[in-house]
Amino acid sequence: MKYRRLGSTELNVSVVGVGTWQFGGDWGQDYKQHDVDAILNRAQELGINLIDTAECYGPHHLSESLIGDYLSRGKREDWIVASKFGHQWHDHWTNAWDTDQIRLQLEESLKSLRTDYIDLYQFHSGSDEVFDNDDLWTMLDKQMQAGKIRNLGISIGSNDNLYQTDKATQVNAKAIQVVYNRIDRVPEERVFPSCERQDLGVLARVPLASGFLSGKYKPGAVFEDNVRKGRERAEVDEKLKQVEEIRRSEVPEGVGMAEWALAWCLKNPAVSCVIPGCKSVEQVESNARAAEIEL
Repeated sequence: MKYRRLGSTELNVSVVGVGTWQFGGDWGQDYKQHDVDAILNRAQELGINLIDTAECYGPHHLSESLIGDYLSRGKREDWIVASKFGHQWHDHWTNAWDTDQIRLQLEESLKSLRTDYIDLYQFHSGSDEVFDNDDLWTMLDKQMQAGKIRNLGISIGSNDNLYQTDKATQVNAKAIQVVYNRIDRVPEERVFPSCERQDLGVLARVPLASGFLSGKYKPGAVFEDNVRKGRERAEVDEKLKQVEEIRRSEVPEGVGMAEWALAWCLKNPAVSCVIPGCKSVEQVESNARAAEIEL
């Protein structure tokens, strides 16, 4: 495994992390504690040290709770835990941007994760209007002073949100999370240059383009899972056609497409870490191999 400094923080993150949206059940699979334990144990064996989760990955902080149970039986200091705030999924899913709501979210996340602190606490895909709330950032700064948050970050909802990216330093955020992959290169135009000017870390989410770059699908494929099935057929066909061309012209012989796609993201010097989701130990192993591929 290789490691990179996350922006101006003191965190050295593995270049491949573990995205955990799937632990909340949104990928059509109900994860049990033994499933999560197996994935995170193998990730740690391979040198992965970053877990990315969120308050709304599953009802009642489900993803965070599964991770917290795992962390409680190991060494918390071995992991860099990134979570997010701004939404809520209790009896129903909703936005929650009031400063008092977010203070409560933080306490709930700490309790669910069974930890005294979160290494990277990220503004979660909110509008510019809710972002421009001085009371929110003042409250978060106080939580940092209290030691409950080590670093702040921004997970931008649009991969071209220059407004929030440019204001990162102003609100003391030190990392940007953004959709970036071989099919969607928009951040290269404006977001990455802003990150480099401010020395912000970059977490690249959806690095496999919601599975299109996994290498599993050929033109004409039909998706049944919740992540992709709502897309228009023409959009799906166009992406599959593009992926087939990429496979033919860019992926070296003998290299798995998913591993290549992660390595492709990592060759951009602005990117600190890719955070693909993983359904199994085998996918963790595949993801980790990307760190060794030189493009």
